[in-house]
Formats: sequence, structure tokens, C-alpha cells
Amino acid sequence: MTEVSAGSWWRRPMSGRDPDEQHRSSTPLELLFDLTFVVAVAQAGAQLHHGLAAGNVGHALAGYAAVFFGIWWAWVNFTWFASAYDTDDVPYRLLTLLQMGGVLVLAAGIPSVFGHFDFAMLVVGYAIMRLALVAQWLRASTENPENRSATVRYALGVAGVQGCWVGWLWLTGLTGLIVFAVLIVAELAVPAWAEFGGGSTPWHPDHITERYGLFTIIVLGEVLAATMTALQQALTAGHADAAALITASVAGLLLVFGLWWSYFQHLSPRQVRRSLRVTFAWGYAHYAVFASVAALGAGMQVVIDSLSHHTSASPTFAALTIAIPVVTYLVVLNWVVSVGSRGGLLARTLSVCVGAAVIVVTALSARTLTLPASVLVIALLVAMMIALRPTATKPG
Repeated sequence: MTEVSAGSWWRRPMSGRDPDEQHRSSTPLELLFDLTFVVAVAQAGAQLHHGLAAGNVGHALAGYAAVFFGIWWAWVNFTWFASAYDTDDVPYRLLTLLQMGGVLVLAAGIPSVFGHFDFAMLVVGYAIMRLALVAQWLRASTENPENRSATVRYALGVAGVQGCWVGWLWLTGLTGLIVFAVLIVAELAVPAWAEFGGGSTPWHPDHITERYGLFTIIVLGEVLAATMTALQQALTAGHADAAALITASVAGLLLVFGLWWSYFQHLSPRQVRRSLRVTFAWGYAHYAVFASVAALGAGMQVVIDSLSHHTSASPTFAALTIAIPVVTYLVVLNWVVSVGSRGGLLARTLSVCVGAAVIVVTALSARTLTLPASVLVIALLVAMMIALRPTATKPG
């Protein structure tokens, strides 16, 4: 197989990409597709920020967890299919366009979820995306007979679960909550059913790890946006408030750089080459990685609101909106790295746990340290953890 199987510019055979293809990287279409997720992640972060600032913590976190799962899972569905079957021909591009429209519908429905747990627009957005995705899987099943069992399972699984989501909209109360949880499990089970039961599709390890790295950068952008907001607020604030906001913006930039460093320091395609089970664990754990970074952006906005006197949230609460996402990110990332590596697990885990505990204590001391100082100390602690982190054995 060549980079993209030979054929006319209009339509090329969807025979599957070569998983050992040299220099495989993201396409311009994939990068364009990602822009729709920039919008969706920004919507989720903004709604989380407003909920936390208003003190509706439980409601905001529940809405955010559900919405971000929808965002992340839509991106995962597209990314893994593209890694295995991207033909970049006209039908593929047009179906991708339809999926992009579905993502925008999903993004438009995010405020309704946070407002009164109305998922109708999200389900409609998913229905649009999955109309295209099922068509892609059915095309692959026709043109790639070698993997027909897996591709048919994907098509049936995706279509079946989506039908269940439509029916779920009419359920309420405890029954609706239980079925919601069951459908989340069903969503996660479809790829396992297809890949383990039907034979692995020809996804590309280097391409997958690059794509996950790019999504990490997308969610880090939410923290940068909040950092820029702090600088904007500083320009119009009084002397004392300006100093606090500038300190917070410096801390925000340091956190972005530290989280970026810690992620890409250990990113390797070999982490997803070891076995299919390791690949699933690695990929699914990224939900918490991505969600925590995007939540950090919302936390930075809460800190800015507190320093600008736009919320009644206490300094300790504001600092915890930084500390908890950072700790979640560091702990889960340590596990992700451990899944694909050998040796040094105990030392790395101990190091991360101690660092995480100190970060939480720092946040709890925000009233004593002052909020900007505590956020800056958290950023410096992340930098120290990177510098002192025991070297991991390279995955292989």
C-alpha cells in the first residue's frame, strides 16, 4: 500500500492505510477538523468557569464531565478511523465536512447541558456525526475485505448505541441516570468489541500519538487564553490588583509550559505498540488528561475573577480550581506513562504523589500565602517535579 492508495482524485479505494507507513503525519483536513473542537472545548471551559464562579460546583462538574466526554469521544471516533482509513478523496472529505457540522451542533448545545441538563442538541450533533461515521465504516467494510469483520462491527456498534441515545432522551430521573452510565460503557465497549473480536484495524501508532499530542496542545490553549485575560484585566486594574493579576498570568504561562513539557517528554509511539490492551488503556486514560487541562483553563478564569473581585469565591476555593486539575493531570499522566514503560514505576509514582500532596496543601494555604502567590508556587512545584522526576525507562 502506498501513502494513499492509488486512484482518481475523486475516489480512491478505501483499502486501509499501511500501519508501518514512513513519515505518517496529520493531514490539513485533520487539522481543520480539530478547529471545531477548539470551539467545543472553549464552550465547555466557559460553562465550567461560570458554574464554579457562581458556586454551583457539583452541577458544574457533572455537566463538564458529561460534556467533555462527548467532545473527547467524538474526536476519538474520527481520529482512529482516519488513522486506519483516511483516503483524502472527495467522498471522505464531504463526510468529514458533515462530521464537522455535527461537532458545531454539539458545541451549540453545551450551555443547555450546564443550564438544565438538556442533552437534546448534543444527541442531535452526535446523530449528524455518526451518520457520516457509519457511512465511512460501511465503505471501509466494502473496500477492505481483509478487515470486514471489524469494520462491520464498528458500523453496527456505532449505529446501535446512537439509536439508544435517541431513546434515552425520553428517560428521566434515576432511570435516565442509570441508562446514561450504561450507554457510556457501551460507547467505550464498541471499539473493544470490534478490535478484539473482529481483528485490529490498520491504525498507525506514530499518527495516533501525534494526534493525541495535538489535542493536548488544543486544551493547553484554553489555559493560555485565560492567561491572556489576566493580562488584559491588569491593564485596567489598580496597582495592587494589577500586580496580583500579572503574577497569576506568569503562573499560568509557567503551568502551560510545565504541563506541555511533562506530556511531550514521555510521548512515544512505542507506548501504543506493545499490545492492543495497552493501547486501549493509554487511549482511554487520555480523557482525564485532556479534561483536566481544559478544566485548568476554567480554574484560571476563576482565579482572575477572584483577583478582580468579580466573584465571592474564597482564595482557597480559587486556588483549588487550579490545584485539582493539575494534580489530576499529573497523576493520570504518570499512569499513562507507566502503561507503556518498564521499570521505575514505584519511584515515579511516589514522586508524583508527594508532589501532588504538596500542591494541594499549597492551595489550601492560599488565604495565608495570598492567592497569586499560591498559584505561582503551584506552577513552580510543577517545574520542580519535572526537574526531579526519576527517568522513566523508554517504552518498548
